Amino acid sequence: MSGYNAVLARNPEQAPKPIGPYSQTVAFSHYNNLSAQLPIDPATGELVPGGATEQAKQVLANIGAVVEGIDHVMDDVVRLSVFVTDIGDVDAVDAVIATAFTDYVPTRTTVAVAALPLGAAVQMDALVSNGEGTIPNAPQAGDLVKVVNDTDGAPQSPASSQTVAFSHYNNLAAQLPVDPATGELVAGGVAEQTRQCLANIKAVLQGIDVPVDDIVRVTIFLTNLSDIDTVDEVYTTFFPDSAIARAAGYLPARTVVEASALPHGALVQIEAVVSHGDGTPPQAVEDRHGIVIRANDTDAAPRSPLSTQTVAFSHYNHLSAQLPIDPTTGELVAGGVAEQTRQCLANIKAIVESIDHAMDDVVKVNLFLTDIADTAAVDEVYATFFPGGVPARRTVGVSALPAGALIQVDAVVANAEGTPPVA
Repeated sequence: MSGYNAVLARNPEQAPKPIGPYSQTVAFSHYNNLSAQLPIDPATGELVPGGATEQAKQVLANIGAVVEGIDHVMDDVVRLSVFVTDIGDVDAVDAVIATAFTDYVPTRTTVAVAALPLGAAVQMDALVSNGEGTIPNAPQAGDLVKVVNDTDGAPQSPASSQTVAFSHYNNLAAQLPVDPATGELVAGGVAEQTRQCLANIKAVLQGIDVPVDDIVRVTIFLTNLSDIDTVDEVYTTFFPDSAIARAAGYLPARTVVEASALPHGALVQIEAVVSHGDGTPPQAVEDRHGIVIRANDTDAAPRSPLSTQTVAFSHYNHLSAQLPIDPTTGELVAGGVAEQTRQCLANIKAIVESIDHAMDDVVKVNLFLTDIADTAAVDEVYATFFPGGVPARRTVGVSALPAGALIQVDAVVANAEGTPPVA
């Protein structure tokens, strides 16, 4: 290694100014983490007039402005997350997205949520490859390549690749409970749908010769949060998957989100981020298990029997979503959204510090609020934890959160030292 990786936050001039204490893109190692883009006209700072089509065009123009402002192109996008407030707008939004990706399509997650900042109808964020990396003086520019894969064992879509690998991560498209043989939702309720989502994820991984226990992060979207117990019953039949993982008690980091609606009328949708020990060529071939997954829990933050607080692989740590739970009592903290925000971020800080990192290492934060109008109050507290406003950020409004919380926060954290072996 020529030096340590550096967190590189940027706000390209041609993109809209951030509407909160965050940066438009934060690069670390071989990825750029983009903040969620709203349909804001950068010239006026206001939402563009019109409906979902016009808003989707502006959102993609803003993503393009950020991407071009850091000397990248849209084909460097490996994952696109699409949030709408009306699931009926998805076809119109998809038609716009198709114009931005003509030869290659990134992986995709599409979710309808209760509300978006500024009353927008559409919001998107992106993960972008960073071929040159952020290791000082490392001769890596242009070396790494994207590896795109689809398998007949899982549902295929012209709007999304099933998995896109870059460097040491595979980014999977969110899987719906669609039977790949028929292209239709499976019969039954949320248990059957959860089983099909996870079977589809497993099939995608088998298509790239990667085991289920290489998953480092899972996000579960449910249209009814009260279904989570049923989902968990199925979930625990898939994780841990191998004898080694069972012996270690390994579980991925996890976030659970209530969606107002999902594509095809599904009850559940599951997204996964997967370690990729081999990396993507051209580079020296490594033993897949040479770079290790390092899972960690601390008593200073709430524990869960269904997830690990943080899972490190290569140059990133993936944190499970944190609720405003006092780890000493196991209960929600007293007070309103300000107190709950402070507890969520205190839990994140405790986890980050337990792995010998600092809040300055956080590169991306996802905020889930039951009342989008609470954003200003959240930002007052948030700025005390991130005074430089560095991490990229996504904010969405949801109709409910686990434990009746008002806010939930998850994060991705830089891991400069990487996980062994370290060059």
